[in-house]
Amino acid sequence: MLEVRKALPEDASLIATLTRDTFYDSFAADNTAEDMQIYIAEHLLPEALEKEIFLPGNHFFIAWDGQRPVGYLRLRERPEGHPENIPAGNSIELARFYAIADSIGKGVGKAMMGHLLEYASGLGFERIWLGVWEHNQRAIGFYQKWGFEKVGSHPFMLGRDLQTDWLMTRELP
Repeated sequence: MLEVRKALPEDASLIATLTRDTFYDSFAADNTAEDMQIYIAEHLLPEALEKEIFLPGNHFFIAWDGQRPVGYLRLRERPEGHPENIPAGNSIELARFYAIADSIGKGVGKAMMGHLLEYASGLGFERIWLGVWEHNQRAIGFYQKWGFEKVGSHPFMLGRDLQTDWLMTRELP
């Protein structure tokens, strides 16, 4: 039985591990080892990731299959560098949304998305937005299925490789 629970401060180390593992599993096959190593070393240090759970406006959730963590997500209020083509007024960013590799296609994403939409709406937000790599067709299709629409793009630097992320948004109920 899948359950999505708000992460607690004592989950900081688990969040850091999930972040590094799922990022690598999601993108290593389509990027060079050097670019992956650079990005992980610059942006996914365990100490920095563990601190994120304590930052104001950050909301982390972990998906559990029994006692096993199978995914996680991060919602972020008022992020730095808010994209110009996303109305800043009453929106929240879906900053991370990952399932572990062997759980993809088993309802983890559905459970997490349903939970986060209800949670963000309950906080009073009117819109949710995200950035997704333009070549990640599986993720793009998933987000489109949930009503997200492309509204623009922005650059994303993975190591030394300048990539493009689609900006997608949807209204909240």
